[in-house]
Amino acid sequence: MTYLLLAAMWLLHWLPMPLLAASGRGLGWLLYHLIRERRHITLTNLGLCFPQLSAAEKSALARRHFAYFGRNMLELGLWWWASAARIRRLVKVTHGERLAAYHGRPVILFAPHFVGLDAGWMRLAMDHAMVTIYARAKNRTFDTALRRGRLRFGKTTLFSRQEGVKSIIRPIREGRPFYYLPDMDYGAKDAVFVPFFGVPTATITGLSRLAKLTGATVIPIITRMAGNHYEIDIGEPWQNFPTDDPVADTRRMNAFLETEILRAPAQYYWLHKRFKTRPPGEASFYGSPRN
Repeated sequence: MTYLLLAAMWLLHWLPMPLLAASGRGLGWLLYHLIRERRHITLTNLGLCFPQLSAAEKSALARRHFAYFGRNMLELGLWWWASAARIRRLVKVTHGERLAAYHGRPVILFAPHFVGLDAGWMRLAMDHAMVTIYARAKNRTFDTALRRGRLRFGKTTLFSRQEGVKSIIRPIREGRPFYYLPDMDYGAKDAVFVPFFGVPTATITGLSRLAKLTGATVIPIITRMAGNHYEIDIGEPWQNFPTDDPVADTRRMNAFLETEILRAPAQYYWLHKRFKTRPPGEASFYGSPRN
């Protein structure tokens, strides 16, 4: 079954982008109606983060998110098999000079979970000797395809989460940009509860700790879908970061992320149980789906 899926992705990547995007939106529509649990998680997350929305507004936002998510799934084939020239046409980089100015110096690229995440990695990896940590796929065949796809350009390195964060300290210090995704719920270990859209949220302090340990400058990287192409926005390097207070630093990270999400709320990864880890004694937000 996995081989059939990969074959379909390979065939689809030859489609013109408008047709591929439309196919992805169709897949998202189908997934919204079929994957009951993920629909429930998405609606729960949106309700917690945007309590002012009506049920109809939440549903509409969730449907838009699934459309983007469907695109993200089908367009993985582009990043794994399309030519370098095509990827450069499809993924535009804004303010590339901000990253170029730190060439050879320790840099952490704060890359939150927007649906353009893979496009951002692939495009930047064409120009920079990047390093990142990823979660191994449970399916070994798919994991092999994922690794091969992400490593196809440049001097890039992937470390699995099982290898731990210590593995990337040396590459950062050597001046290789670290593409870092610390905005998911990774459990209680190394996490503090800080606000995320007003909800106390278990958030790892890794961005602050790694920046302090390696002397790295943090530069935010936000990749969004924009019509039939992608745009990477390389933000201003963060000043006065890290501080001696990792909790305050983590609050700052979440506050920055909130601002970016509000610019394109349907493109953030709402299918994840972002609020799964709760303070002791607090009930889970995620009960069983009702419909």
